Amino acid sequence: MKTDLDHLPDRKKRDLARIVEILFAEFEDATALSTQKWKKQGRILKVILYGSYARGDWVADPKGGYYSDYDILVVVNDDRLTDPVDYWYKAEDHFLREYGITKRLSAPVGLIVHSLGDVNFQLSRGRPFFIDIVRDGIVLYEFGTQSFDPPKPLSPEVAREEAQGYFDTWFASASGFLKSANFAISEGLNNHAAFFLHQATEHFYHAVLHTLTLYSPKSHKINFLRDRAEDIARDLIAVWPRDEKLARRCFELLQQAYVNARYSPHYKITEAELAWLVARIELLQVAVKAVAERHLKGDPISA
Repeated sequence: MKTDLDHLPDRKKRDLARIVEILFAEFEDATALSTQKWKKQGRILKVILYGSYARGDWVADPKGGYYSDYDILVVVNDDRLTDPVDYWYKAEDHFLREYGITKRLSAPVGLIVHSLGDVNFQLSRGRPFFIDIVRDGIVLYEFGTQSFDPPKPLSPEVAREEAQGYFDTWFASASGFLKSANFAISEGLNNHAAFFLHQATEHFYHAVLHTLTLYSPKSHKINFLRDRAEDIARDLIAVWPRDEKLARRCFELLQQAYVNARYSPHYKITEAELAWLVARIELLQVAVKAVAERHLKGDPISA
């Protein structure tokens, strides 16, 4: 794998060094008091930059409010260390503060964590997402000499069949949640509608990620899924305006809906906000379908 960051400005190099520093500090804090042998022997084996900053085609658009994420894969030595709540929640929260509050980072951070065994398993199954990381990713940290297994790419026919299956499943699920949201709105069940809209959005993003890469992170965070999807299919960026106050508020309400719309008595969303969200998610539905169909036909995707 590559180790060269010479294509990045000095500010970006400092950001990446800070990201690695935070990852180790928070991981060590999460495992410091462990008594179980497997946890005490837990290790970060690799930290890898992938995506637009590794490829060199990142976007920074202050006018439109769009900034590419730093896409980071952490590889650990035990599957149990990939649990986001037990080991990585504080690191993700730290990244949010460093970007949104202290401004020590110039772009958001998107974090995924897998064990070495799982990455090798995914490579053995020909997952394009992981094959691309091995091909294009840049190693920011590496412990020892353990390398990834050689990938075994799928034949185009098998990859297309699997991608079609993913699209059929996830797109239908997302469309079903959108229909449920519209019914809930007609019944005046605003919080129910917000939750269904969150699920529709989440599943549309899973649809495009699974279809294009045969992989999608196990996450309910639609901002995270949105960033992953937009990195590989930039036609999707226009769905969500970043430079409008109403747009930012509505997307924030949508993000909160997964938990708060169901459980918090303080969560409120208006009919106007729901209408705005429905319109955008219907645009997302159209855009995801178009991107997926182009990919399934073998046509190039704008990324």
